[in-house]
Amino acid sequence: MATDNELLLIEQLRNAMKSRALVYAAMYEEIAAEYGTDKAREICKRAIYKRGEAIAGVFAPHAPGDLAALKDTFLNFIPQGEHIFAPEVVQCTADELEIQFHRCPLKEAWLEAGYDGAALENLCDIGGVVDYGTFEKAGFSLRSETWKAGREGCCRLHITPGPG
Repeated sequence: MATDNELLLIEQLRNAMKSRALVYAAMYEEIAAEYGTDKAREICKRAIYKRGEAIAGVFAPHAPGDLAALKDTFLNFIPQGEHIFAPEVVQCTADELEIQFHRCPLKEAWLEAGYDGAALENLCDIGGVVDYGTFEKAGFSLRSETWKAGREGCCRLHITPGPG
C-alpha cells in the first residue's frame, strides 16, 4: 500500500504527464489550423519521435535482442509505472516482448479535455510515436497498437529483436 507521500507523488506525476498531453493537443491544433491536419500530424510525430530517440540510450545496451533485460529496464524506467500506466507483460520470449498498458495519463487528459472518437485516436497515435523513437533508436523493432474506439486500455507494444 502506498503512503500518503507516495500517493501525492503519483498524483503530481500523473498531472505533469497530463499537462504534457495538453501541450501535444494544443500544438497539434495550432499547427493544423495553420497548415492542415496531415502536416500537423507529420510535424508532431517528427518532434515526438525525436523525444523518444533522446531516451533510447537507456535501452540500447540490451539491443538487438535481449528482450528479458529490456523488459526489466523499461518497466523500472517508467516512474511509478504500475500506478501511472498499469503495464501488463503479456509475453516475454526470445522473439517478442509484448506489453499492454491499461492506463495512460495522456489519454486520460485528452478525455477530460473533451476529445473522443477519431480525435482521441489521432492524439493517441501521435503521442505513441515516442515509443517508436525510443525502441528503434535503441536497436529494437517495434509495432505499437495505440488506442482505438471500442478498445479497452491504452497502447500495446510488440517489441522484437532489432536488425543488429
